[in-house]
Amino acid sequence: MTILDRFSQKGRVALVTGGGRGLGFEIAKALAEAGGHVVVTGRTAETLDKAVERITAAGGSAAAATFDIADRTAQRAVLAAIEEAHGRLDVLVNNVGARDRRPLAEMDDDAIDELIRTDLSAAASLSRDAAALMTRNGHGRLIAVTSIGGHVAMPNDGIYPAAKHGLTGLMRSMAVEYAPHGITSNAIAPGWFATETNAALAADEGLMPFVRQRIPVQRWARADEIAGAALFLASDAASFVNGHVLVVDGGMTVRM
Repeated sequence: MTILDRFSQKGRVALVTGGGRGLGFEIAKALAEAGGHVVVTGRTAETLDKAVERITAAGGSAAAATFDIADRTAQRAVLAAIEEAHGRLDVLVNNVGARDRRPLAEMDDDAIDELIRTDLSAAASLSRDAAALMTRNGHGRLIAVTSIGGHVAMPNDGIYPAAKHGLTGLMRSMAVEYAPHGITSNAIAPGWFATETNAALAADEGLMPFVRQRIPVQRWARADEIAGAALFLASDAASFVNGHVLVVDGGMTVRM
């Protein structure tokens, strides 16, 4: 087996939440290009159908599952359907994340609870149940897309980084708990990516002096620049990488 063979996903099944667009789509596309079958999830069927169409048109294998990530019953149903159809789940990428940029003083309890439920609790329950399925096959890769917001802070954005930091702790805890079952658990912490969600910010020329000063590579990341990190952590090339946070931010968090 060559080093390139170790990146292959042939014969493997992956579930990518929020896989219809942005970073989730790029991750799903990469896993499919490497030979895997990818199930993309989200709340909008039209978006997911377009993502599946793009992946399959490029020669990949993909399917869609439309549901709200915070719906625990729907989570279990999707995992059961994957097990029935394929008999296995090899990779779970928890990519969904909601954000509410307001001062903490303006957020009521319901708003806080909703963000934590979407950004952390849902990933915890899905990871737990996915790990149970992976354990039966003695192999798995749990990956959480967190954020550099879990390492550095900005004003008026308190709960999102708290949830992302919680995801980091979850992956590290699962790394210890599930490694004896052949499952590794890692996180990817993206920096400033020019996705659909950030399109207006990325197009704002007024921000570019800050970008050039703060990010050593002096630009926003392209959405597809997340793909290599995800494929690595999902692959046999990362078989001894466990409990790690792979920061993909152009050096933003290490610059003083």
